[in-house]
Amino acid sequence: MHFKTFDSHTYIQRRQVLKSTFGSGLILLMGNHESPINFRDNTYRFRQDSTFLYYFGLDVAGLAAIIDIDSGSERIFGTDLTIDDIVWTGPLPTLSEMAHTIGVYKTSAYGKIEIILSSAIASNRPIHFLPPYRYDNMIRLSEWLHIPINKLADHSSISLIKSIVRQRAIKEACEIDEIHRAANITANMHEAAMNFALPGMKEYELVSVVHQEALKGGGDLSFATILTVNGETLHNHFHGNTIKEGQMILCDAGAETNMHYAGDMTCTFPVGRTFTQKQKDIYEIVLNTHEAAVGNLKPGITYKEIYLKACENIFSGLKDIGITKGNPAEAVHEGAHAMFFQCGLGHMLGLDVHDMEDLGEQYVGYSDKMVKSTQFGMKSLRLGRTLETGFVLTVEPGIYFIPTLIDMWRSEGKFKDFIDYEKLDQYRDFSGIRVEEDFVITKTGSALLGRSLPKTISEIEEVRSKVFM
Repeated sequence: MHFKTFDSHTYIQRRQVLKSTFGSGLILLMGNHESPINFRDNTYRFRQDSTFLYYFGLDVAGLAAIIDIDSGSERIFGTDLTIDDIVWTGPLPTLSEMAHTIGVYKTSAYGKIEIILSSAIASNRPIHFLPPYRYDNMIRLSEWLHIPINKLADHSSISLIKSIVRQRAIKEACEIDEIHRAANITANMHEAAMNFALPGMKEYELVSVVHQEALKGGGDLSFATILTVNGETLHNHFHGNTIKEGQMILCDAGAETNMHYAGDMTCTFPVGRTFTQKQKDIYEIVLNTHEAAVGNLKPGITYKEIYLKACENIFSGLKDIGITKGNPAEAVHEGAHAMFFQCGLGHMLGLDVHDMEDLGEQYVGYSDKMVKSTQFGMKSLRLGRTLETGFVLTVEPGIYFIPTLIDMWRSEGKFKDFIDYEKLDQYRDFSGIRVEEDFVITKTGSALLGRSLPKTISEIEEVRSKVFM
């Protein structure tokens, strides 16, 4: 096989736990198919569906699975290779051989799914499926289940979503090992950027070095790399700028292992040997906020509490240098902090870099008793729920000076009691700073996943100075 799996017992046990949460019916889990870029045989890099990987582990295109809750039977559907395929791919295991490695002993041709689902519909048996995010799977589900494409999400199984989130949110030891490996490869990516950057380079030269480290680790990127001198743009995927002395590089990048577990880190460092004094002032606020948030990680506390405290810390730090004013807690309650901190503090991490986000942020990051805020800034908090032992998450505070936002709020006279716009105007070309690491929640607190990157100003400047020697 061209892919790696855990031992078969891991998948058997996972499916058994899932089945135990349902009374009757079928569970349909869709794998992904190859997706053409510009013609059929020129495809994007294949990425298997993460939930399918979690329960069935087979990193092969064109599969789906049905679990019959009433009988307990499990069946994988796919298509065995013909000689026409093999001349291009080389010999590969049969569908049955692959299924046996993860403890499934029934397989069928892919086209048989529709027959089984039609029989279930005729017998009025419940069919539990997840909201599809790929359009080809939307078409298949629509045809099989006789549901209009635009109504599929409404008919998806909330009980299945909740059961899967509850199970996947608590990481097993084998998963934590994989995420730790992903985080270490991710650290290699960031260190490569720090050790390679020189004034006069293009951003894309650094991006290529970052991507190389992910490939050297045996996997690939866990998301499209953000590497930019315009760090105020939160998800900036443009890499065409020439980097210059006096600027900072914000690098938000992550590796995905060959088992598709993700790492996600962010570092911010100067293009030259040292930060400017203004950059040092803002960087210290972000780093102090990061360290305080990490110190608060433990089971039983909500991540929203940690986020709100981080917002206050950022506001207080900016108040010390004259950009903000007034009571930090009041400013955060009103939303004034979002001038500088528009995103959330972090997210769940696992088989997806934003773990299980395809299942819905409300179900993954919140709970029946906690609903996402609609306030600007806070509405981007992906994770708010009470932390539990075994959760894996990111901590990533930042400060961003966005000229368009500054001009808009200033023209509207917004939050004048909390923001000194005259002082703020001196930072409109500052860009942005973010510091991010990955953690697992333990019984008493948290543990860092992957090795720590240079984070303090002195550590970063030491690394950068060596580049110029």
